[in-house]
Amino acid sequence: MPQSQPKHSQAIATPSSPDWATKNGDRPPTRRPRLPRGWPYWLAGLGLAGLVALALRPSAVPVDLGEVERGTLWVTVAAEGQTRVRDRFVVAAPVAGRLARIDLEPGDTVASGEVVAQIDSLPLDSEVRAAQARLRELEAQRAGVETQRPKAAALAQAQANIDAAIARQRQAAADVEEATANLAQARRDRDRARTLAAAGAQSRQALEAAALAVTQQEQAVQAARQRVEAEAANVAAARNALTVLQREQDDPDYLVDVYDAQIAGVRAELLNLADEARRTTVEAPAAGRVLRVLQESARFVQAGEPLLEIGNANQLELVIDILSTDAVQVEPGDLIEIDHWGGESQLQARVRYVEPAAFTEISALGVEEQRVNVIADFVDPPTSLGDGYRVEAEIVVWAGDAVVKVPQSALFRCDEQTWCTFVVEQGRVQSRPVVIGERNDWEAVVEQGLSLGESVVLHPSEAIESGQRVRDRQ
Repeated sequence: MPQSQPKHSQAIATPSSPDWATKNGDRPPTRRPRLPRGWPYWLAGLGLAGLVALALRPSAVPVDLGEVERGTLWVTVAAEGQTRVRDRFVVAAPVAGRLARIDLEPGDTVASGEVVAQIDSLPLDSEVRAAQARLRELEAQRAGVETQRPKAAALAQAQANIDAAIARQRQAAADVEEATANLAQARRDRDRARTLAAAGAQSRQALEAAALAVTQQEQAVQAARQRVEAEAANVAAARNALTVLQREQDDPDYLVDVYDAQIAGVRAELLNLADEARRTTVEAPAAGRVLRVLQESARFVQAGEPLLEIGNANQLELVIDILSTDAVQVEPGDLIEIDHWGGESQLQARVRYVEPAAFTEISALGVEEQRVNVIADFVDPPTSLGDGYRVEAEIVVWAGDAVVKVPQSALFRCDEQTWCTFVVEQGRVQSRPVVIGERNDWEAVVEQGLSLGESVVLHPSEAIESGQRVRDRQ
């Protein structure tokens, strides 16, 4: 057997060996880095941590946003008022007497000088005629002083006049007693009527009739007493006449002076009676409409008792009562906006004057308030408004055009002296002090601290702090 050849190890060229690179004439390829074992788990952990951080990040707080803008701002004083006729005339009874029923109704038109009420003038007319008769008698007696002397018959007549006057005085006194007795009976009837009416056994009309009877009897007593006084005066006059007759026998000149004085007194009385008789016809003092009829039924009235009210309903003014602390801001000429008066359109008025005196009024909460009336004139009053109508008014005490303003709800107090607001910048709020001027319930004038177009947080709560992320609730 042939001998075997010795085996020689032959190197094999690989891409990683230097011989391979020499043989191929190229650089060996770069070795790819090997990832650490478990790298998917590391990547999942990083993603989970990012999600946790994102979940724990504070979310944006929803808020209401407003904007700093330029516009008009009014500062007003709101109050309730009512309309009233500017020139109101209260027609009163010029003399005492029995008033005839007034036929006018509220709303009726009357002309100036038109008869609106009538008082019975018969008693006054009778007194006028009696005074005229006495005047003629005195004038005739004075004319006959120089030609006639008192006779025994004249003296007897004077004494008879005294006796007759005394008799009339006694009769008048008896009439007073009778009227007093009738008054007592009428009062007893009224008391019984009250008792029966309270028990439901008698009508209210009967009770009113009994009360009216008491009033009539009281007037009768008063009239009877006046007649007693008048008859007493007649007795004094008759005695004076007798004295005059007794003295004129010796001194005619004295008698002339006496007649002159008596004639002057009767003439003065006659003028007064004639004037009162003429004033029993009550006339309207001015043209207008009847606002109220205060005395409709026929009854006895005293002098000066109101009968009705007359005014021109087309000449209305506005009366607004406000607090005295607000009244110091109101000046004549201020504009008034009127709403809720019953019509659809808004009305306007101008302040004419502020009353100089305040009055005390109890509020709905029981607090005493000092209030002042503001009187204003309508710019264009509607015909549908009348006397005493209620309105809601706002008096403009300050007005600004093209002013920089911010909603009032965006402001809060940083301290006792400083106003602040939250301004939104790049999605976050920052507290900023501001200087404000005039303000009302909705807006305020910005003098410093804010610029046009900036967004501010409305109604900020205590949960909002500077630097916090916010978003518009809308």
